[in-house]
Amino acid sequence: MGNLGPMAGQNHHFRLYAPEQLPYAVTRYVKETGRLYAVLNKRLREREYIVDDYTIADIASYPWVQPERQGQNIDEFPHLKRWKAAIGARPAVVRAYALKDRYNPAPPGVHDAAARKVLFGQDQSVVK
Repeated sequence: MGNLGPMAGQNHHFRLYAPEQLPYAVTRYVKETGRLYAVLNKRLREREYIVDDYTIADIASYPWVQPERQGQNIDEFPHLKRWKAAIGARPAVVRAYALKDRYNPAPPGVHDAAARKVLFGQDQSVVK
């Protein structure tokens, strides 16, 4: 669970946002995302949630499991697929995702130079 966000984030960056495609980086993070999916799938084999009961581990992990954006086939991870559907059906999750288009109407991605600069062009000098 601890590596899912950072590795999936690198997957998104190199697959979807990088100004140039770097095959080594794309392959590396697609494979690592698949490995982490397999770890979660194994963990979920005999339990409903990551830590038996619904916890912050599930809340923090759920948004990072995006197989369609990460080069993964969710059918290869049946326990993770079941978990994702169960989390996605929770009333609070349904309500939250129903609001997303109001606050972020554009599809996920980097849509202009200003967004690219904020997301990928900052260094330590911006911290005051």
